[in-house]
Amino acid sequence: MIYITGDMHGDFDRFKAPSMKKLGKGDTLIVCGDFGFIWDGSRDEKLILDKLAEKSFTIAFIDGCHENFDLLEDFEPIEWNGGLVRKIRPNVINLMRGQIYDIENKRIFTFGGGHSQDFDFRRDSRNWWEREQPTHDEILEAIDTLSNCNNSVDFIITHEPPASLKDCLGVDVFQRLEVHTFFEDIIKACRFKRWYFGKCHIDKHIPVKFYAVFDRLHTLK
Repeated sequence: MIYITGDMHGDFDRFKAPSMKKLGKGDTLIVCGDFGFIWDGSRDEKLILDKLAEKSFTIAFIDGCHENFDLLEDFEPIEWNGGLVRKIRPNVINLMRGQIYDIENKRIFTFGGGHSQDFDFRRDSRNWWEREQPTHDEILEAIDTLSNCNNSVDFIITHEPPASLKDCLGVDVFQRLEVHTFFEDIIKACRFKRWYFGKCHIDKHIPVKFYAVFDRLHTLK
């Protein structure tokens, strides 16, 4: 079974929630960005990652706005289920931008990254990375990837929501980025069942196809 949840920000207690007990061997948990367990490279952080490696299920996360991209990019991309990933631990993997994965016969397109809402406070510090924002080349690569599968996938997983959902969400989500225009083009050009995103820190279904996810556990089926 494939499950999906939202931003964790390095909170190990999220894995102690009663709902997590349903995950078992062969299952996959997808985190919609801001995983947060690769942040300072400390001994304690590595011990937590080792604890995650003891889980019987796969933990697969896209990048968000609160990741240490210097540490994350130390892991060389490898192929996994049809797309490129960074393998942090045998069962802890980073799903990369603009990739399509075949998981349990479901075609899943991923595109992480976005814009930090606390950018003004973090941009002059050592814990903000320009690479949080998707580049033009990454978007072009993603367009090619979708085109190669006839613009048809089962699920779309992003950190940022499409810009057109702003009013439905009732929150001031973002400044305009190129990726928001790209997401609007996906809505028009692609066939998909559901789109999940984590940026807004809420659990909300926006009919018909869109889901904001946070601390609840959702099932992909």
